[in-house]
Amino acid sequence: MKEKYDKIEQALDIETKIVSSDPVEVKKMETPDDPQKDYEYSRGQLYNLIDKGQEAIDGILELAQESGHPRAYEVAGQLIKSVGDVTDKLIDLQKKMKDLDAPQKNGPTTVNNALFVGSTAELSKLIKQGLLNNIEE
Repeated sequence: MKEKYDKIEQALDIETKIVSSDPVEVKKMETPDDPQKDYEYSRGQLYNLIDKGQEAIDGILELAQESGHPRAYEVAGQLIKSVGDVTDKLIDLQKKMKDLDAPQKNGPTTVNNALFVGSTAELSKLIKQGLLNNIEE
């Protein structure tokens, strides 16, 4: 196999060696599945981004007012939009967390509805018979 690389070695004026190594066992890190911890971390990061964005907005607006350059105002507008998007993500994060915490409400899976097909006269006759039967018992 070394002959395969001889031309490259001669062109670069170097000498190479093929080294064999034992396979290394890769350990997979255990990541806890804790949504509350993830929520708190994400929330902290979003607050940090909003704070830094506010500082950047203040700075770019001051620069835009001093220079009066249209590009500075354009950048300020984009930055304001970006901070607004981050605040929307913060609200979405809160909604998703509430959905995770809310218990699943499962309604009845089967609904049995009794339906009478007939005239009102027949229905009233059945009701009277039923009432009389219940009273006698």
